[in-house]
Amino acid sequence: MMNNEYRILLFYKYIEIPDPEAFTAEHLQFCKDLGVKGRILIASEGINGTLSGTVEQTEEYMKHMHSNPLFSDLFFKIDESDRHAFKKIFVRHKEELVTLRYDKKLDPNVDGGKRLQPKEFYEYLQRDDVIVLDGRSDYEYALGHFRNAVKPDVETFREFPEWIRENLAELKDKPILTYCTGGIRCEMLTSVLQKEGFKDVYQLDGGIVTYGKDSEVQGRGFDGNCYVFDERISVRINQTDEHVVVGKCHHCGEATDRYINCADDTCHLQHLVCEECETTRRGYCSTACEEHDLAAAASGKN
Repeated sequence: MMNNEYRILLFYKYIEIPDPEAFTAEHLQFCKDLGVKGRILIASEGINGTLSGTVEQTEEYMKHMHSNPLFSDLFFKIDESDRHAFKKIFVRHKEELVTLRYDKKLDPNVDGGKRLQPKEFYEYLQRDDVIVLDGRSDYEYALGHFRNAVKPDVETFREFPEWIRENLAELKDKPILTYCTGGIRCEMLTSVLQKEGFKDVYQLDGGIVTYGKDSEVQGRGFDGNCYVFDERISVRINQTDEHVVVGKCHHCGEATDRYINCADDTCHLQHLVCEECETTRRGYCSTACEEHDLAAAASGKN
């Protein structure tokens, strides 16, 4: 039985923050004093964060944020936990919350696509005329995704505009459904799609995380697990008996939902691996990495 003395908070909001660098410094000190851990990004365009703490600490954090007029309506996605999901607290200023470097000014509060609640999104998934676009990176898709979703051939989010132009240009009159982990990337992705001339663009409100918590939908239609950016790494979304594992072991191709980092300190490639191959391959992603690590150890460099 899990002793849920901790919580994990996931949140974001696009809103203009005056003097974001000063706010970043103040917010970092507040988080340190409070004792929460996590990763929070702050830009002139808003805030995006994931953090963990005790129930009391997370309650105090949410109360503090809601007392600020800028964030009085900030929505928090909450997961119960038996421990911290992070080792440290990072609060950093960035030029963009989601690195895009798009050539046009975007305001997701104005430019973004129509929002669909989980039940609405599920109903759209049943249609034959929609394009379901995964708004994440390839390694996230590999762990889990909506059934029949288009896998974007991108390693970073900033590659999306060019990928859209090269792969979706002929589909501008089709309904496009987008989704991502918590919703923030779809705010920008749907904005880009509409700027690129797509007519009928939607985003899953609250992302995959909210979809998995919906009591009616219960994550139905999502295959595999969702990649999350904390120490849990892999989280189940589909709570029905339709849940399947779609991730494939990097070595043998067997079904797995476990990501590990390569044991070679000069590599650390995060790769899917089954329990058997993790043991037999000793945590390395390749023979070359194992040989490199052994050679470094023998020479005293490790």
